[in-house]
Amino acid sequence: MEEEVDPLDFGVTPSLFLEWRSPRFGSSNPTKVESKVWEWLVKSKLSGYGATEKMNGPSPFDKGPTWCFDRFGQSCTLLPDGRRLYIGGEHEDYYDPDFFIYNDVVVEHPNGHLEFFCYPRESFLPTDFHSATLVGSRVVIIGSLGYPEGRQVGHTQIYLLDTESYQIESIGPEGESPGWIHKHSARLNSDAKAITLTGGKVYLGDQHSLRENIDDWELDLQSWRWKRLTERNWPRWEVLRQDRTRNHLWEMRQALWHQSVNWIDNYKEDIETLEAELDYMPDVASVNELYSFPFEAGELVEDEDAHNLYWIYVDGIKVRFVEEDFAIEVTVEGALPDSTIELMQQTLLERLSALENAPCELEIY
Repeated sequence: MEEEVDPLDFGVTPSLFLEWRSPRFGSSNPTKVESKVWEWLVKSKLSGYGATEKMNGPSPFDKGPTWCFDRFGQSCTLLPDGRRLYIGGEHEDYYDPDFFIYNDVVVEHPNGHLEFFCYPRESFLPTDFHSATLVGSRVVIIGSLGYPEGRQVGHTQIYLLDTESYQIESIGPEGESPGWIHKHSARLNSDAKAITLTGGKVYLGDQHSLRENIDDWELDLQSWRWKRLTERNWPRWEVLRQDRTRNHLWEMRQALWHQSVNWIDNYKEDIETLEAELDYMPDVASVNELYSFPFEAGELVEDEDAHNLYWIYVDGIKVRFVEEDFAIEVTVEGALPDSTIELMQQTLLERLSALENAPCELEIY
């Protein structure tokens, strides 16, 4: 949340803002940076857009993204002495002119003093949605989504951050790894000799959707070797358009929400946009029947936090549906008869094809 913090309290003038408005990489590992502009932006929590408006700065369309501390996928690690280490993170999405993925470390001391450390790309790739686990005097940074050009299919990115020197070291682990993973959870084992990793999404290449990690993994902190703890052979598949373009489930559900709160003008605009894009007048209410199958199942539940996650129970087995931009991802957390699986797949295929007014197909993992 943005706060009203006067830039003049930090000595930030329009000319100083111009000098420090842009993100930057370090020349050494680490490169300590002193910037009153960045201090002000941390304290104010202004977005890139908000900072530019406040200082009447240049458009990011002309001068590139604006440095800011309003980030997604940034980790925060509390040290025993009260310092907080903020690592990386991204601002906005790729289509925004202020979009940027950072590879910096911001240190907040207990008295509020801030330190900034930047790094060369070759020492520390821009990182977001990683995990950061304190182990002794080092932070183990695991995973990232990052920029497409930095992703390595099948590899799990690991860095060590020294909490005294702030130097970062890249680790090349051995063994079968989770792959290019992000948005996962990492927990230090009770003996402090390994980290257990669960959940998250795995990048499998540009031609694939991000795939949920359903297994548990352990990273040995002495040998730096991965160990797979589970091998869950759950049935999983996607339902997606044959042309591999975005589906319109989010827009349909948004239209239904506008209708439910009686925002009729917004609802009408939604329907007009959908009709133009789908080349037919959609019955958006039918999206509510997407996960109703011709067999006995439990009540459909919508996750209160994720908003794109739904599940039902079939014969005591949880079946999850995740509505992504390009696909419906389905995971069956156990064993169900083949006939039930096939009926579920065929039903979803027919219903999404009808909703999209376009041929869809299954991709079975």
